[in-house]
Amino acid sequence: MPDVFAPAKLGPLTLRNRIVKAATFEGATPDALVTDDLIEYHRRPAAGGIGMTTVAYCAVAPEGRTDRHQIWMRPEAVPGLRRLTDAVHAEGAAVSAQIGHAGPVANAASNGRPALSAGRMFNPLGMRTTLAAGEQDIARITRAHAEAALLAIEAGFDAVEIHLGHNYFASAFLSPKLNHRKDAYGGSLANRAKVARGVCRAVRDAVGDRIAVTAKLNMEDGVPGGIWLDESIQTARWLEEDGSLDALELTAGSSLLNPMYLFRGDAPVPEFAATFPQPQRTGVKLIGKRILRSYPYEEAYLLASARQFRAELKLPLILLGGITNRDTMDLAMAEGFEFVAMGRAVLREPDLVNRIAAEPKTRSLCVHCNKCMPTIYSRTRCVLIEPEA
Repeated sequence: MPDVFAPAKLGPLTLRNRIVKAATFEGATPDALVTDDLIEYHRRPAAGGIGMTTVAYCAVAPEGRTDRHQIWMRPEAVPGLRRLTDAVHAEGAAVSAQIGHAGPVANAASNGRPALSAGRMFNPLGMRTTLAAGEQDIARITRAHAEAALLAIEAGFDAVEIHLGHNYFASAFLSPKLNHRKDAYGGSLANRAKVARGVCRAVRDAVGDRIAVTAKLNMEDGVPGGIWLDESIQTARWLEEDGSLDALELTAGSSLLNPMYLFRGDAPVPEFAATFPQPQRTGVKLIGKRILRSYPYEEAYLLASARQFRAELKLPLILLGGITNRDTMDLAMAEGFEFVAMGRAVLREPDLVNRIAAEPKTRSLCVHCNKCMPTIYSRTRCVLIEPEA
């Protein structure tokens, strides 16, 4: 069994350990550019022992953001991103840029641009109807992923993570619930997977082996009619056969329709409602429990599904979901996963990894209240330790 704290290869990259800070939107870019706050957000877990931190979310196009304050990859963003990567490297960690297009999850009202998806649909978050992406849109967004990856290299990133999950653009095409197209991108799984496979291929062709290339893929959407394990496993097989990726991070849930399927634990409906103006605030209070369903938290809660991918693939896999202590990390290694990803636990305690390395019996202080989730609209933080800025 590999030692989770030993150095490990990720494509052309060597990480100091097998622990990745998962991509969690930081809410620290009010002008869609890097701030000192964003740099500190990633420097702290780097100093705290994480092997690689992931900057989220770096949209590949301005209409591909869930909010106009998110970074989108363009030359103007590079100097600030270089300051960020330098700060992380100075702490001995690697740094990845999560690149993607939010598709139907994008907030058209905030962005001032129509959201694009596999087909027309109503976005209850942005209160707008998406447009169906045409072939020119698909080609443009595919190219934009490759261009974003090249900018990531220029900015000093060691890796990129391509977002294929949570019903974002590529994930919306994969989902039979959201994709009712009659053209070459709809119908069969082979057609629905073309966007995901094309994006990954374009990124790999652009960057070669200069940086590591990973992707975040939904195992299941957690909504009736969405993607489930059998189809997702087949998509993962194709991605492996294509040779575009150095590793796959396995995730679940729909940011559009069922976000708590990923997070598990308490559903912070009142806190989410408080972030919206009226009349949306009242609406969220009334229907919030239908959108923010509550799922019980347990350690390694995505393991049962991820185990089925491990049985079918040779591609390195990153286990996400309920990784908070050394026992769970060792379990992931014993099950054949090459890396583990941590999110909320290191938001609560940026130095958690160093403390676990020093004392294996250390337990995370995260209580999975999920009250950190609504803070993405202001400044992402653990509300139990950090007052609002």
